[in-house]
Amino acid sequence: MRALIFRQHSSDFNYEIVDDMPVPAIGPDDVLLKVHYAALNRLDDFVRRGWKGLELEMPHIPGSDFAGEIAALGERVQGWTVGQRVFGNPTLFCGACRYCLAGNQHLCEQFGILGEHTRGAYAEYVRIPARNLIAVPDGYDLKLAAAASLVYLTAWRSLIVDGGLRPGETVLVVGAGGGANIAYIQIAQLAGAHVWVIASDAAKADRAAALGADWVHDRGQEPDWGKAVWQKSGRQGVDVVVDNVGAATWGASLRCLGRQGRLLTVGGTSGYKAEVPVNLVFGRQLRLIGSTMGSMEDCRQVANLLFSGKLQPVIDRVYPLDAYPEALQRMIADEHFGKIVIAVAGAQ
Repeated sequence: MRALIFRQHSSDFNYEIVDDMPVPAIGPDDVLLKVHYAALNRLDDFVRRGWKGLELEMPHIPGSDFAGEIAALGERVQGWTVGQRVFGNPTLFCGACRYCLAGNQHLCEQFGILGEHTRGAYAEYVRIPARNLIAVPDGYDLKLAAAASLVYLTAWRSLIVDGGLRPGETVLVVGAGGGANIAYIQIAQLAGAHVWVIASDAAKADRAAALGADWVHDRGQEPDWGKAVWQKSGRQGVDVVVDNVGAATWGASLRCLGRQGRLLTVGGTSGYKAEVPVNLVFGRQLRLIGSTMGSMEDCRQVANLLFSGKLQPVIDRVYPLDAYPEALQRMIADEHFGKIVIAVAGAQ
């Protein structure tokens, strides 16, 4: 089958498009999915670079987000049919540990992510456990389904379930252009919160405002966004800060929080070593909340909101599989607004 691969971890863009990767063999509880669309995440770049403890079968196929149609069913799979349109949860879980049995699949003792720990979706076919799937209704664009699966699941879990966002609270989203930040903006609005956004330039500030953000700060014009937020809040701070940048913004994000404020993070694109002013944490009684992926119940709730039109993924561009390196460079350079999608099956 045709696939995007890399043969070793590297800081270089050492990707290849090959036509001779074997079609994945499926187990009795799996489906073989014909991939129509996949979508980029920062995770793609991290996996190619690698880290201590990440042991992959090489060559590796990256890609966590997927949407397509079922091509084959494992012998024990019920309730699904060949040709059915699906997307689903990229979280890999055992289904049998105490966390899975409690419905917290994202805490699984054998936790993994498609495209990170196993071969992923930038290929004609991918193997997916049937329990991970969500049916996509006829008429719903598969590009949008692919664009939504990881970031909307992640944002929902961290903001609504773990973060406990309440109507009337103020949420500050640090960043405007990435797919996850757009998901946070939309979900916070849906929850009845006031949404403030820090954008890197005027164009992204305008687009964040067009999405319905209540207040947007262009840090290209005024780099000290922490001071701007503090003044905007009447020196009271905000209730929640969403910060996935990490080291470069951690201090400012903490100082933007008011009493008993919560800082939510699902990543650290600028680095993981950040200083925490302990006096600020106990003085304002702050909460630091980390979150990764989400449960199947989270995924079902997000799917219902997507298919009803209450959440609407934003697609930046659609690239063919051959142009994946160009697409990844666009994401790394922060030139995008919304999700970058790969048309794996060819049609855009």
